[in-house]
Amino acid sequence: MQVTLLKTFRFEAAHWLPTFAEGHKCRRMHGHSFKVDVAVSGEVDPAKGYLIDYGDISVAWAPIEAQLDHHLLNEIQGLENPTSEMLAVWIWDRLKPVLPMIESITVHETCTSSCVYRG
Repeated sequence: MQVTLLKTFRFEAAHWLPTFAEGHKCRRMHGHSFKVDVAVSGEVDPAKGYLIDYGDISVAWAPIEAQLDHHLLNEIQGLENPTSEMLAVWIWDRLKPVLPMIESITVHETCTSSCVYRG
C-alpha cells in the first residue's frame, strides 16, 4: 500500500528580500510565523503497518528548526535571498540525506501564501 504522510512544523524568523525593488514592503526587514509541511511517501511495511514513525520526521527536522527559529534568515549560509522558494529548496537539501522518502516541502510564509517544492 502506497501512502503519503504529512508532518507540519512551525518556526518564527525575520528576513528581507534583497532582490525586490527599493520601496517594496518585502525589501524591508520583517518577520513571519512560518509553517512547513514535510511530506514523505512510500510503501507501508506490512509487518509494521506504517511507513515511518512521525517522531523520526521530527528528529530529522530538529537541527533545521534550530538553525531557523528566531533567526534572521538572510544571515544563514545559503539563505542570503530567503524567498519561500529558496527556503523550500534549502530545507529539502538538508532533509533529503536523512529522510530519503521525502516527497515535498511546502513553506507557508503567510496563511494565504505558500510554495511547494518537489525536488
